[in-house]
Amino acid sequence: MNDKKNNLTPRQMDVAIWMARGKSNKAIAKKLFICSSTVKAHLTEVYKKFGVTNRTEATRKLIDKGIIPPQDSEQP
Repeated sequence: MNDKKNNLTPRQMDVAIWMARGKSNKAIAKKLFICSSTVKAHLTEVYKKFGVTNRTEATRKLIDKGIIPPQDSEQP
């Protein structure tokens, strides 16, 4: 991963990837062995770094910037 990709921390990256896969904060917390409030804090920082306000916009930015491949996001 390129260090210049909005400077996401490794944990923010983990949370963002699971978010892009359509997982809830509770599910992400369980998978990463952290509290739901910690997931929310990480997502808030991800949103700030991308200048977005929700999961859909954040996922689109992650894909557009090549941080995650489109197949990592869950498609309906």
